[in-house]
Amino acid sequence: MMTQSQPSISTTIAAIATPIGRGGVGIIRLSGSHAYQIACALTGRSSFQPRQAMFCRFLDAQQTVLDEGIVLYFKAPHSFTGEDVIELQGHGGVILQNQLLARVFELGAKQAQAGEFSYRAFENDKLDLVQAEAIADAIDATSVAAAHSAMRSLTGEFSVRINELLEALINLRLYVEAAIDFPEEEDVDFLGDGVIQGRLEHIETQVAHILETAQQGQLLRDGVHVVLAGRPNAGKSSLLNRLAGQERAIVTDVAGTTRDTLQESIVLNGLTIHLTDTAGLRETDDAVERIGIDRAHSAIAQADLLLLVYDLSQEVDPITLAKTLFKTAVDSKRLLLIGNKRDLLSTVETDTQLVDGFEQVNVSCETGLGIQSLIDVLCDKVGFHPPENSLIARTRHLDALKRTQSHLQDASIQLNEYQAGELVAESLRLAQQSLGEITGEFFADDLLGRIFSSFCIGK
Repeated sequence: MMTQSQPSISTTIAAIATPIGRGGVGIIRLSGSHAYQIACALTGRSSFQPRQAMFCRFLDAQQTVLDEGIVLYFKAPHSFTGEDVIELQGHGGVILQNQLLARVFELGAKQAQAGEFSYRAFENDKLDLVQAEAIADAIDATSVAAAHSAMRSLTGEFSVRINELLEALINLRLYVEAAIDFPEEEDVDFLGDGVIQGRLEHIETQVAHILETAQQGQLLRDGVHVVLAGRPNAGKSSLLNRLAGQERAIVTDVAGTTRDTLQESIVLNGLTIHLTDTAGLRETDDAVERIGIDRAHSAIAQADLLLLVYDLSQEVDPITLAKTLFKTAVDSKRLLLIGNKRDLLSTVETDTQLVDGFEQVNVSCETGLGIQSLIDVLCDKVGFHPPENSLIARTRHLDALKRTQSHLQDASIQLNEYQAGELVAESLRLAQQSLGEITGEFFADDLLGRIFSSFCIGK
């Protein structure tokens, strides 16, 4: 893990860049000023040509062959990190890889920390913070849409849009500060002539648009946590199996079959759903079942979206049932009613309806009737409608954009209500600083450490 104080980039670092285990190829990556000399000492060669694959034997201190494979040399600054980079492509056995890495350490390299290669690329201006984060997001993507969005951010689309906004903010700041510093140059009311207001409104519109896109990108990256809750035998486990497309949960007619939480990650309409099935909520003397019910209440409290599953064939008021089971009021934005077993009734004609202001979807987990409507309503409820050109985003991006939006609103108030040029300029400066945090133009070292420490070793 990277610590809050960033490591020195003067050392040469090395790490296994491929997953540990048995495989055809295993890659060890080196970066730093001594990477080239280490490669020469390791192979007994006197030189390597940049970007040319060279077959070599990798030797220990006694010149015994440890492994053999390909050496690739990327000469600074034309490499991922901006430093000399060596990639050793040997066989993918655990013992072979560890022996080779140990030899690299003997020759002077140090173990790379998590995310240190990407951090060096960031420090050497090979990529900005958004692009660095997109590397980890691409690796961790749980859907095709998330992977595509991460790659768009990695190639710089998100950064370009942020940098264009930053440029507009900087130019507006210069205009405002010039009006403050040289009011006598022109017989014009700079603060009241509408130019500043027009440019400010344009920037606010652009920030709002990017914020909307980023909110979709965050859903693509993080998904949404959905909890299935209800009484025993309502069909929660059957619904999980139906949505997952496989038999993940045991389903029987015996009440209390599910005694613990069961989690499954699935992708529906491009949205990653972290789905949790819970024990049926009821009073019980069974000690094990009570533990499961306690865990169910804990999962319910932490859910982004709560699906209350109940049996349509029983005369049940779902709103009263929700109050009874959850023991607290649940916001309609967070609760979706699922009327199950509609195949047992002849009077249920619609997939969706409103019940006292709460959305309800009527389904049959047995036949699959209404399941697609449930998926569509679920995506609508969490606001998931990503455009084809969506960009991956993180919580910190949303926070920075919201603070930027707030500072711009302050600037508009200072301009229109108080004609306070100095305060307008200060609000614009704060907006620029908040926006600059996204790409890393303004960022504290300790937060950089937290970001890069979440990366893989070897990245």
